[in-house]
Amino acid sequence: MEIKGRFDHFNINVLDLEKSIAFYNKALGLVEHHRKEAADGSFILVYLTDRKTGFLLELTWLKDKKEPYELGDNESHLCFRVEGDYDKVREFHKDMNCVCYENTDMGLYFINDPDDYWIEILPVV
Repeated sequence: MEIKGRFDHFNINVLDLEKSIAFYNKALGLVEHHRKEAADGSFILVYLTDRKTGFLLELTWLKDKKEPYELGDNESHLCFRVEGDYDKVREFHKDMNCVCYENTDMGLYFINDPDDYWIEILPVV
C-alpha cells in the first residue's frame, strides 16, 4: 500500500499563550487561523497560519502547567523560510533579541521563542 498524505500542523506547548501569539506574529508574520477551547477551561489550542501554505503551527496552552517545558537538547526544530532581504530580516530578529544561534558558513540562523523552542530561519529560494 502506498500512503499519500500531506503535512497539516506541528504542535508546541506554551506557558503564556498571548505572549507566544504576539511573538510568532511579530517575528514571522503568523496569524491566528482558528482556536479550540476546552469546555472546562483546561486547555486552549491556537492554530497559526502563514496565509500561504496549508501548514499550521498549533500552540497548546494547558491551564495547570506552571513550570517551563523540558526541551532536552533542543535538537528538534521548526524551519521557516523568509522572503525579502535576508540580512534585514536577521537584523530585525537581532533587534528583537531572539537570535540564539548563527552559522554564517551555512547561511542560516536560529531564533528562539518565549518557551525556548528553536526556529531555523532560511531565505526563500
